[in-house]
Amino acid sequence: MAAITASMVAELRGKTDAPMMECKKALTEADGDMVKAEEILRVKLGNKASKAATRIAAEGIVAVSISADGQQGAIIEVNSETDFVAKNDEFIALANGSAALVAEKNPADVAALSALPMGEGTVESTRSALVGKIGENMSIRRFVRFEAKGKLVSYIHGGAKVGVVVDVLGGDEQLGKDLAMHIAASKPKSLDASGVSSDLLDTERRVAIEKAREAGKPEAMLEKIAEGTVQKYLKDVTLLGQVFVKAADGKQTIEQLLKEKGASVAAFTLFIVGEGIEKKVDDFAAEVAAQAAAAAAKK
Repeated sequence: MAAITASMVAELRGKTDAPMMECKKALTEADGDMVKAEEILRVKLGNKASKAATRIAAEGIVAVSISADGQQGAIIEVNSETDFVAKNDEFIALANGSAALVAEKNPADVAALSALPMGEGTVESTRSALVGKIGENMSIRRFVRFEAKGKLVSYIHGGAKVGVVVDVLGGDEQLGKDLAMHIAASKPKSLDASGVSSDLLDTERRVAIEKAREAGKPEAMLEKIAEGTVQKYLKDVTLLGQVFVKAADGKQTIEQLLKEKGASVAAFTLFIVGEGIEKKVDDFAAEVAAQAAAAAAKK
């Protein structure tokens, strides 16, 4: 039996927002397996145990650059330690300039982007100089470049904390704007079912079976119940399956909207600042206690 430490319990609580004792019980049942413990909590607590997927845990901004003809573009995330710096004009200029370079020069990765010319030096020297000037670390985290099959449309929301670029074939300008805003609001994981990983589907299936079993459903019905749950999940997380946020009847899906407009979506990218990054939280009481203990030990 694996030893369940306080740090393991804290980590699981941070991922799920579940009560501490429930986290400890789940880890014990899972023999210390963090992924399995999270599944156990989802079975017991439902969606309350999946908040980590949407938690924004770092500061910075998303920047977008799209050519005038809508054929080339890029989206980039640049991180800072505090939201204060994320609003700094020079920091914003670094992000916007980097996005433009990605769109124009098509660097292979962040290292290649960092070596490109910017101002009187490079992207990296510009970043380093800004770090020295402001006194706070900042980094270019990720970017995606586009060569459009149709036309690129973008949308930035929430003080540049959420950014979208979508490649739309057909339709009109308003349709493109509506699609980009829908993606920012509904946060689909992929365009359609083919883009959802089998691991995610397997997890949904296992959780559905265990929840149905705990509810006393007959064993013969479990697979059918699980398949229904998976199909509902796919509608929730795929762009084409989602209900359009501006649907007048509250039922029209994005797939139906596109068919009505004679349009299609080739691809899209959604960036949420800090998504998946654990943010450092300072426990000042613990820090003061530790410093006092260290001082006492020296006497």
